[in-house]
Amino acid sequence: MKPLYFLILSLICFAGTAQNPTIDQLVADFERGKALSLAYVDAMPEDQFNFKPTAEIMSFAEQMLHTAMGTFGLSSNGSGAENPHAGKNLMLDEALKSKAEVSRLLGESFDFAIAGIKSMDPAQFEEIVERGPFKVTRLGWIHKAKEHINHHRGQTAIYLRLSGVTPPQYKLF
Repeated sequence: MKPLYFLILSLICFAGTAQNPTIDQLVADFERGKALSLAYVDAMPEDQFNFKPTAEIMSFAEQMLHTAMGTFGLSSNGSGAENPHAGKNLMLDEALKSKAEVSRLLGESFDFAIAGIKSMDPAQFEEIVERGPFKVTRLGWIHKAKEHINHHRGQTAIYLRLSGVTPPQYKLF
């Protein structure tokens, strides 16, 4: 009887700690995105962090800080975790535009998103969260965070090339 009791208890514990396949995939995507984004930051020479291909657009540092802000905000909308930088425009703080600070904040934004995703309840994926004029599901906000990251990281590939740097190789899996 004891072995059967132990087996049932073990199965219950395992089921309680098993992740949802959607959560597992999102975590893997954000971890891969973090590695690639930080590789882009690492590839850009420190003296090129304020580089702008044209005067009207964001610098490389601003693009990456904007990416971090979006990751904090959009993933917060999805996971429900409190955005530690809510209401702040990180791009306006000149002290944050160094390679070390950009790397720190970008990494922190991915860690925040990943922790939030891991804490999500799949039963709430379809719950609508309203922000401004947008009414989006929790899962939709997470996908928007990922889309925003990809959009801005893609833009910075041009910044790297114009600075004489070959962008790091993309890893699909």
